[in-house]
Amino acid sequence: MNYAQLLHVALDEARQGFAEGGVPVGAALFDAQGCLLGSGRNRRVQDNDPSVHGETDAFRKAGRQTDYRDKILVTTLAPCWYCSGLIRQFNIGTVVVGESVNFEGHLDWLREAGVDVIEMNDPDCIELMRRFIEHAPQLWFEDIGECHSDD
Repeated sequence: MNYAQLLHVALDEARQGFAEGGVPVGAALFDAQGCLLGSGRNRRVQDNDPSVHGETDAFRKAGRQTDYRDKILVTTLAPCWYCSGLIRQFNIGTVVVGESVNFEGHLDWLREAGVDVIEMNDPDCIELMRRFIEHAPQLWFEDIGECHSDD
């Protein structure tokens, strides 16, 4: 499986989200053969909906599946608790993570549940998120559920 090629679908979504003024996290859900089922991006800002993370958007757009154990979820950033819960709830078998430098996520929790986690350490994913955090730190802290004042 060419995980770098799958990651490009998610990265394109993340770049589109950044261009729209949103949080640049993209994701895509693939079947076991690498066929795209659905892709999406964090649209919390664009839709004024805090539940639209990249992973949830891709998951919803993929539509109903009868089994997720053989599915591959690709995301540009390590999943937060919310998205990690989705992965565990539906027993998604493989998660490909573009980067966990800017946000470590909860990869050990996923591994403990038997999820095959593949970390890509992709420089484009790392740089895009770094630029976003520098450009919009308050939005970043809001997205990850942290309060930071300007004091």
